[in-house]
Amino acid sequence: MESVLGALRVRLVGKSEEARYRELMAEHHYLGDLAKIGHTLWYVATYGEKWTALLSFSAAAWKCGVRDRWIGWDYRHQYDRLGLVANNSRFLILPDWHYPNLGSKVLSLCERRVAEDWQAHFGKPLLLLETFVDPSRFQGTVYRAANWTPLGLTQGFRRTREGYSAHPTSPKVVFVRPLQADARGQLSRSILNPRYRTGAPRMMLTAEQMRTLPDFFAGIAYPRRAQGRRHPLPAVLAIATAAVLCGMRGYKAIAGWAKDLTPKARERFRCRREKGVYRVPSEFIIRDVLIRVDPMALDQACQQWNKAYAQDDPSLAVDGKTMRNAHDEHGQQAHIMSVVGHQTGVCHTQKSRHLARKWRGRAQADQ
Repeated sequence: MESVLGALRVRLVGKSEEARYRELMAEHHYLGDLAKIGHTLWYVATYGEKWTALLSFSAAAWKCGVRDRWIGWDYRHQYDRLGLVANNSRFLILPDWHYPNLGSKVLSLCERRVAEDWQAHFGKPLLLLETFVDPSRFQGTVYRAANWTPLGLTQGFRRTREGYSAHPTSPKVVFVRPLQADARGQLSRSILNPRYRTGAPRMMLTAEQMRTLPDFFAGIAYPRRAQGRRHPLPAVLAIATAAVLCGMRGYKAIAGWAKDLTPKARERFRCRREKGVYRVPSEFIIRDVLIRVDPMALDQACQQWNKAYAQDDPSLAVDGKTMRNAHDEHGQQAHIMSVVGHQTGVCHTQKSRHLARKWRGRAQADQ
């Protein structure tokens, strides 16, 4: 038995092996197969050429009361730091491989490499792992043996292909495993260590805000030709706006954020539905639409949304940006000045290069 444990190896599932992985998971795991959506890594544990266990790590649960209380992070920081947590969403020991200590050994091997793999694939660090165990079926013995910490029970809502179940079913026991000694302290800090920041501070949109955001862009003219329209313009603009509000910067980041949306979130944004699947716009479409759309109409729509949903900000920050690949009729680069709320992160208004020049002129005259 010691020779088997010592020869175990854990690696990522190759592209050509994904079909086999899904078949085995669908056949042997009590929850069945889980689609590879958004930030997800699939692992296989091997003994020589034989597969012994399968694991899946994906995005952390948005809300988990016992986890959030254990970490001790402020609700204003939680959404911004969820990317530092990954969920062990599936763990399956294959038939004929239920040997003593094999499960804890496989978990240990995964822990040694998952942070590096996550950084390599998604450009984000990891500080904490979490998982949910159904106490009606399991006691979490494998996780306890691998030094995971049990925190308590969830409220009973479970993740589904459409998002989350509408009604609570059976509560799950939450286990966590820090990937470094000070993970809990880093996640709960009032100011996040710069080494763990992956972008600008983000806000979290409610389900109502997702559903109503496309309405604010309904009156904007579609800048693309009819034969090139695959996605409703309000949906494209709503997704782009929501991604920026959630801290994304640049077309690639916005497209990546859109790709990570759950089926329920895609439905709320009124994405195009094709063969039962809600499709999100690609990076090319998002870029093409944002370059062509009337900027004044877009700004007015965003200001209307601010009036409806933005909270009062005790303090404001004024920030100027030079827009790359954006030139006016005279060939000069566009300069945008934004007024952003410190507390909400909401952009209350923006002004173009010409007005920004006037502001600079006034500031110099005052001096």
